[in-house]
Amino acid sequence: MKRRAAVIGLGHQALEDHLPGLLGSSRAELVAVCDNDPGALRAHQVPAFARAADLLDAVEPDFVIVAVPHHAGRAVTEECASRGVHILKEKPFATSPEEARELAAICETGGVELMVTLQRRFNPIYTSVVQFLDQIGTPFLIDGQYTFHTDDPGAGWRGDVKQAGGGCIIDMGYHLVDLLLWYFGMPNRVMADFSTAALPDGGYDAEDTAVIQLGYDSDLYGTVLLSRWMAPKTERLHVVGTRGSVLLTKGQVQRLALDGSVVEKLTRPQAPASAATAQIDYFCRVLDGERPNTSGPAQHLAHAAFIASCYRSKTVGRYIDPKEML
Repeated sequence: MKRRAAVIGLGHQALEDHLPGLLGSSRAELVAVCDNDPGALRAHQVPAFARAADLLDAVEPDFVIVAVPHHAGRAVTEECASRGVHILKEKPFATSPEEARELAAICETGGVELMVTLQRRFNPIYTSVVQFLDQIGTPFLIDGQYTFHTDDPGAGWRGDVKQAGGGCIIDMGYHLVDLLLWYFGMPNRVMADFSTAALPDGGYDAEDTAVIQLGYDSDLYGTVLLSRWMAPKTERLHVVGTRGSVLLTKGQVQRLALDGSVVEKLTRPQAPASAATAQIDYFCRVLDGERPNTSGPAQHLAHAAFIASCYRSKTVGRYIDPKEML
């Protein structure tokens, strides 16, 4: 029997990833959708609802995929947890460490599994990085970058700090933060500088560009550049070690010699499409007790603390130990 899944929030992420992922899943099927835009509901051949509570009461799905604006995530999580409905939630898990702790308690009280959708963890290119890192000696330098250009970086709720919890750091930057925590663990020092200067008089207060400096007690250190104004579109993580380096880009990972020549390379441009299905199938296995939840509330308390330390460091003008934010 396939798990009965509903999708709440029919924006870009749902249309590009979650709905196709459900279509390809061998363990779950779409049984309902929800969005507050009537036009977004018409294209789906399943029951459609304008309110999450109405969907949950009428359909009683096994789990929901939640892809709503950041500020709406808590209310949907509470609705699901109160009914014992499991949650596969779009990032970020929470907009602050305080909210992260509260959501973790809500899920525990409701006895529900919540897993954050980070598809890079289900992409073979990204899982191979750990093995490549073992072959470059002692890593000591990180150079991360995730940029693209949008004409209006403050459009809609994403430009409002109160609704989004922040700008490019908590939104698109969440992916690079996750990779750093996955590969290297929590840093001991984080400092960020950022601005809303890309579009003068743009009327938004969520940062469009940010530079994050980080360091570990192991003498590993580096920088991360994030921007939703800077072209061309770039996603890369370059880790330099004493015997070589690893260069990760979207769809490709390379191990480089000290002189920059390619020692080995893995390429899989089709992986993002299959990663959405793999993530859904994995979550079903979590619900069936076959796999551990490796992207649940406990893990994402660290993500929330890292991101909060970036914003805190800007305020106080010094490095912050993310553990201070837990």
